[in-house]
Amino acid sequence: MNNKVKKAVIPAAGLGTRFLPATKTIPKEMLPIVDKPSILYIVEECARAGIEDVILVAGRNKTAIEDFFDTSHEVESVLEAQGKIDLLEHICSIKNLVNIISIRQKFAHGLGHAIATAAPITGSEPFAVLLGDEIMISKDNQPSAIEELCRAFEDTHISTVATMEVPKEDVSKYGVIDCESIGVNKWSIKNVVEKPSPESAPSQFVLPGRYVFTASIMQELKTTRPGKNGEVQLTDGMTAVAKKEGLHAMTVQATRYDAGDKLGFLQANIELALKHPELKQPLTGYLKKLCETF
Repeated sequence: MNNKVKKAVIPAAGLGTRFLPATKTIPKEMLPIVDKPSILYIVEECARAGIEDVILVAGRNKTAIEDFFDTSHEVESVLEAQGKIDLLEHICSIKNLVNIISIRQKFAHGLGHAIATAAPITGSEPFAVLLGDEIMISKDNQPSAIEELCRAFEDTHISTVATMEVPKEDVSKYGVIDCESIGVNKWSIKNVVEKPSPESAPSQFVLPGRYVFTASIMQELKTTRPGKNGEVQLTDGMTAVAKKEGLHAMTVQATRYDAGDKLGFLQANIELALKHPELKQPLTGYLKKLCETF
């Protein structure tokens, strides 16, 4: 069995309704966090993990994502003519991060269906899944979040997903795992429940959008009947994998931002801007003055 993870799937077919009207004509994945679209943070995370092929599962009106990772002759020509070589090199480096492969999800039938759409490309290989509205930022001397999962998978050959503990009142926002501890910050998953009520949740450990699966998840998703909201749920496929071949969960070191939520999106912008060399000092001063005003 090939246990090297070289492919990743990024579901990017959603309408971004929580950010309307901004996302009426702009893919939510292209909304900027400081000076980069959110999708670039995800692809950079893949590249740091040694992933070579990134499969975008896209819908209509998402071609701006593909264009972003392609050559832009006009922009590159202008930057070269203006002598902005550093910026030109940075722009050119983006298209060389990974191989971008786009496939269309023709019907919006849920996250599980979106991932299964990539099966012709992932084939019999293990692959990663990264949700595009979950931003994971690691320190320079740490592996990226998906890299941590890839390393764990390569050691065990068992599908491995990220988890985090949340307050009980927040479990209904996530897929929640029923699990037992198998080590420090590691769990064996028995069952996965999609967005349960706080009263019925099997634990407070939830799924923040980073996964590494064996190819068998694809077969499970193809045969999974629509569940909650009439959609094919990834969590149902995960439960089937857990029962047949095992499924592990672990925490990762990265700082996580829910960029699909308005507040989380603003938090990501503020905190990452405070780490930006050009913005840290002026933004800090502005925020201090703003706090005094309020």
